[in-house]
Amino acid sequence: MPLPLGLADVSGPSMVPALRHGDVVLVRYGARVRPGDVVLARRPDRPGLVLVKRAVRRAGPGWWLEGDSPVASTDSRDFGPVPDALVLGRVVLRLRPPGRVRRRGAQPAARRRAR
Repeated sequence: MPLPLGLADVSGPSMVPALRHGDVVLVRYGARVRPGDVVLARRPDRPGLVLVKRAVRRAGPGWWLEGDSPVASTDSRDFGPVPDALVLGRVVLRLRPPGRVRRRGAQPAARRRAR
């Protein structure tokens, strides 16, 4: 049976440069997580808050999660390891908002100056 997929919005700067505010990520719920994967998880001390962080290492019966931008991230350095049951899935694809998508080699559209 295939694992379920879903979309999640990225909010805030904690995963810059890998992910930016406004990106949308495709998540494979229930997927196996390995160190280095970007994951969707519930914050242990605030289970209503869902986070996008990088799985750094196993920490007992859970994962040590950190943002890619340490100065802008609230992560395991603040709330400790995240239990396996709170790691919801692995990010498998990043989708940029339409205004930030550009083909390789394409020149940015000319902007008009406001007068």
